[in-house]
Amino acid sequence: MEFLLEYGLFLAKSITVVVAFVVIVSAIAVASQRNKKEGTDGHIEVTTLNHRYEDWEDLLKFEILDEDSFKKERKAKKKQLKADAKKNADQHRKRLYVLDFDGDVSASDVEFLRHEISAILTVARPEDEILLRLESPGGMVHSYGLAASQLQRIRAHGIPLTIAIDRVAASGGYMMACIGNRIMSAPFAVIGSIGVVAQLPNFNRLLKKHDVDIELHTAGAHKRTLTMVGENTEEGRKKFIEELEETHILFKEFVSENRPQLEIENIATGEVWYGSKALEVKLVDEIRTSDDYLLSQRADSDIYAVSYRQKRSLSERLGFAAEGAINRTLSSLLAKLSQNRF
Repeated sequence: MEFLLEYGLFLAKSITVVVAFVVIVSAIAVASQRNKKEGTDGHIEVTTLNHRYEDWEDLLKFEILDEDSFKKERKAKKKQLKADAKKNADQHRKRLYVLDFDGDVSASDVEFLRHEISAILTVARPEDEILLRLESPGGMVHSYGLAASQLQRIRAHGIPLTIAIDRVAASGGYMMACIGNRIMSAPFAVIGSIGVVAQLPNFNRLLKKHDVDIELHTAGAHKRTLTMVGENTEEGRKKFIEELEETHILFKEFVSENRPQLEIENIATGEVWYGSKALEVKLVDEIRTSDDYLLSQRADSDIYAVSYRQKRSLSERLGFAAEGAINRTLSSLLAKLSQNRF
């Protein structure tokens, strides 16, 4: 009987483990199927910045003021808010939508920016405003061309676009910035670099030294100008430089079209200026940080920070996100090593 009792307990535990395992596997399978059905799209998140500022204000006043003064402040504020709500009941307050763009060499943030802009354009009115907090040292021509095109959608819909540069908007970053109706810059932000650069190593002599032959076949006289492994020719170099010059001309024309007040030949030299000097040469319109501008707008505007968040994969949901983070970091480092860019 004792043996049967112990065996029965063992069997019950085994069944429990098996059932638990089956449940977990089933849950993973269901989650995977749901993920496939939903696709890989993310979602839009909206944060009301007015509430954030109000919370900070209340917290500081609570710590700074004595109890009676704090209560009086709260009472007066509630009364003012009620009066403002009644006054503005039949009026449309301005909405200020805030976007962030942190640009790398490949302008990968454009994949989020395009969704954020599309979402805002479904509700934005001509009296509203979009503020883009832009940070980018530039990068690949086609990538920043797409990013700039996304900002042009805002202008095409007649929505005022303000660009705030707190640290850097150079080269492809300035290509984006120049589309704004107004450009603000911090005093020491890096602005400009309206030029084009390209460089690549060539291993042809090293390969010849080790008796390694490279065959490169092309159809078309200029299908390949310079190469990393083949023997480069003066004709190829000449064509490569010609293509760089053409890209630079397009860059200058784009900037001139969007900021006609610039003396383009004087500033399209590849140089950079700090914010205060950039104001003198009309690369920016105002010296001001994005934080100061947002605080100045909170009394008269409803301020919303809009961001697009990518859905996490199943492996990330289960806690295996470390590998993805490492891969993203390595990809970013490799991209930064590339020098073919604005």
